[in-house]
Amino acid sequence: MKNIIFILTDDQGYGDLSCMGSTDFVTPHLDALAAAGARFTSGYSNSPVCSPSRAALLTGRYPGNAGVRAILEGHRKASGLTPQAKTIATHLRERGYVTGLMGKWHLGAKEICRPENNGFDEFVGFHAGCVDYFSHIFYHHMADRGRNPEHDLWDREEEINENGKYLTELITEKSVAFIRDKALKSKPFFLFAAYNAPHYPMHAPKKYMDRFAHLPWDRQVMAAMISAVDDGVGEMVAELKRQGLFENTIIYFQSDNGPSRETRNWLDGTQDYYCGGRTGGFKGEKFSLFEGGIRVPAILTCPSLIPAGQVIDEPIAAMDLFPTVCAMAGLDTDGCTLDGLDISDVAINGAPSPHKHIFWEMGKQTAVRSGDYKLVLHGQLLETEPAPDEIWLSNLREDPGETRNVAEEMPELTATLKTAAEEWRAGIENAWETTWRFNYENTTK
Repeated sequence: MKNIIFILTDDQGYGDLSCMGSTDFVTPHLDALAAAGARFTSGYSNSPVCSPSRAALLTGRYPGNAGVRAILEGHRKASGLTPQAKTIATHLRERGYVTGLMGKWHLGAKEICRPENNGFDEFVGFHAGCVDYFSHIFYHHMADRGRNPEHDLWDREEEINENGKYLTELITEKSVAFIRDKALKSKPFFLFAAYNAPHYPMHAPKKYMDRFAHLPWDRQVMAAMISAVDDGVGEMVAELKRQGLFENTIIYFQSDNGPSRETRNWLDGTQDYYCGGRTGGFKGEKFSLFEGGIRVPAILTCPSLIPAGQVIDEPIAAMDLFPTVCAMAGLDTDGCTLDGLDISDVAINGAPSPHKHIFWEMGKQTAVRSGDYKLVLHGQLLETEPAPDEIWLSNLREDPGETRNVAEEMPELTATLKTAAEEWRAGIENAWETTWRFNYENTTK
């Protein structure tokens, strides 16, 4: 049985790894992971925001089909993911794996929604969307909604105190300990190392800041936070190699969505948009269904299966990892309802993407990619930028930055993709009304 590790970063832009083209960041461990397997240049999150993207990765479903369509609340009665949408952790545990989540959950905090009730044997981390990196207190939306801050660090159901411990390093320590413990016990494992970096608040210890002292503060702190994650990835890989497990472990890395330009990133009281993250030249950012919000760095490695040194431009999505790692590990997906498709043949044999369409939705926005073309309906950009056309069609092969709208030049394709997107969105809305909305009714906000 192959061990499986998912590594997720938070609000990290497509361009913010040195292996993805960044010239001012240094990420040697992630670069080495990419060199050991496949780096996807058209890897997608299934949402431009945190909670839905995590739901898709864990359930193998479109977010709306997993019952999570928006950023979830962080208070202790907040609803979210339920066992009705089976996670890969539950599926693997049923097949003899020990499962662990270290880091950010952000899929609900009420009892039925917690990690331990959604397939994870072990959990050390926090339930909300963001916490202070040193005190582990959830401040977001507290002052303006009249609620007090809450401490949010847990070992399964027990609240723990690690005041002063930098959370990125804590996640790494717990992840490495999990790998070592399961290796020594000869237990197959699934580890979800869910870093909250580089999500705000923008915190990094001096040793990381000093590595990038030559950069302006917005880039310096972003580089420092990602460098801390990169060190953590290096420690996990080193432990796998010490235990003789690296060659036979499936490792998948991605960011949950594009970079945040929210003004609260600055921590200086200004209302200027934050520019620390880079989309790699793509249009849009977090919250947007243009490429900058959903195209993310993605790496898949398993040396015993996946040829090294690959750069693959076939479109894939986070929801594909559930069926993919099961196929690579020789496991069935019986009893699973999945929207994702097995992309192991893409990574191992250079096959084309199995997707005819990949869809997204966020608020009023709907989008679809089909081959080289992507259609965005009611697309969203920053408030300071001109509103895009209500129907925007791009040829991503020729225009990856979505700078030119070719909808009027290609009316038949535009009509076909618009119909496909609207029919898919109608199915999501129907599922929401008939299956999922009840989960959020009568919940304290």
